[in-house]
Amino acid sequence: MKSKQIFQSVEIFDISTEGKGIGRVNNIVCFIDFAVPGDVVDIEITKKKSNYREGKIIQYQKYSEKRVEPTCKHFGTCGGCKWQNLNYETQLFFKQKYVEDAMNRLAKIKTSILPIIPSKNIYNYRNKLEFTFSNKKWLTKDELNLKLSSDSTSDLLSHSALGFHIPKLFDKVLDIEKCHLQEEPSNAIRLEVKKYALENKLEFFDIRKQTGFLRNLIIRNTSISEWMVIVVFFYEDKIAREKLLKHIQKKFPEIISLQYVINSKKNDSIFDLEVKTFSGKDFIEEEMEGLKFRISPKSFFQTNSSQAYELYKVTREFAELKGNEIVYDLYTGTGTIANFVARNAKKIIGIEYISEAIDDAKINSQINNISNTEFFSRDIKDILNDDFISVHRKPDVIITDPPRAGMHEDVTKFFLEINPEKIVYVSCNPATQARDISILAEKYSVAKVQPVDMFPHTAHVESVAQLRTK
Repeated sequence: MKSKQIFQSVEIFDISTEGKGIGRVNNIVCFIDFAVPGDVVDIEITKKKSNYREGKIIQYQKYSEKRVEPTCKHFGTCGGCKWQNLNYETQLFFKQKYVEDAMNRLAKIKTSILPIIPSKNIYNYRNKLEFTFSNKKWLTKDELNLKLSSDSTSDLLSHSALGFHIPKLFDKVLDIEKCHLQEEPSNAIRLEVKKYALENKLEFFDIRKQTGFLRNLIIRNTSISEWMVIVVFFYEDKIAREKLLKHIQKKFPEIISLQYVINSKKNDSIFDLEVKTFSGKDFIEEEMEGLKFRISPKSFFQTNSSQAYELYKVTREFAELKGNEIVYDLYTGTGTIANFVARNAKKIIGIEYISEAIDDAKINSQINNISNTEFFSRDIKDILNDDFISVHRKPDVIITDPPRAGMHEDVTKFFLEINPEKIVYVSCNPATQARDISILAEKYSVAKVQPVDMFPHTAHVESVAQLRTK
């Protein structure tokens, strides 16, 4: 049996993009869960690799001045909000540093990084949460100790959970009592659905056996207090389904869009399934500067509404539109950015892979009386070619907002071929943004970069870069 490797008085000097504290043991970097820069800790090594170590704290020698008491009782188990023990000012410092390091070290570009725009709210800022029903409830240490010392079969010790997956354990779900990410009645809706399900003996999903009636619960809202609830069932049982949905409808009249899905697949994705409306509308609406944006069940919309507005304002400012430009908005989603900047341009061409999102984008233009937008649903690397450019004209400005993986290399190279005057690159991953910008550096210089904090208590940060032709 191998002896435990213990290191004493390890000083935490940095924090990783995954939210782990960083120290050094024998001049080798060590990543440590729940450690905060400024902590001095004794650690046990849990993983040993050639160029790094991972460890866990066994004792604190000194607490960092940057530490705060986590607000959420689920902190440390849930897997989300990993920086909740770090004061917000310090969170912003490290997010700013992350963007600066990506540009300087990865892209090898020296440029102006503007001060990060903080989130107006650091709690109750999300407009969408997805919960999982499971008969494989994760027991916390306190619950496990109680179970070992008691014969109780109360709900506390039952196997039914409605909450979030435990990190790295696909079949275990932490039952959530209160989540601080979405405003009320989000918690009330979730708790009432669980209460009704238990009282009426509705089976929670078993992901290993692929059995059970209740699978997922999705709750969405907007800044103008419109609420959507989607219940995902594993199979159809019309009587049981309608009773549950009628109960939700009666208990929460503020829900203006109550929908359901039957998902009998092996994965939780509903993008290839029909979402049916039980009551109310089949969408909710967000509003910015008098513009309305329709959000359907499958639509992507930035999950922090107030910060999305800040992000879009930065994007519009960086585009520097005079009113006579052709603008391509790539990865347009539901056309939020396209419609937001349309009044400042001659024409907007929006392109997105998901056809349902493009349907919403077109509707968003119609309901806002915007006539200078045109939307296309295809893979961007396939649609961007000389024929497309000849029909729709070469863009003066490209706005691109790709997923975390960044842009396909073919798309990046096509930018170099058509060489628009300006590119505004919106990214949720500064590392892939820096990778793509290093390719574009052949013909473009980075004029400025604006970090925006969309997700307090996490290491995630949005970054908007303005690129100009050299």
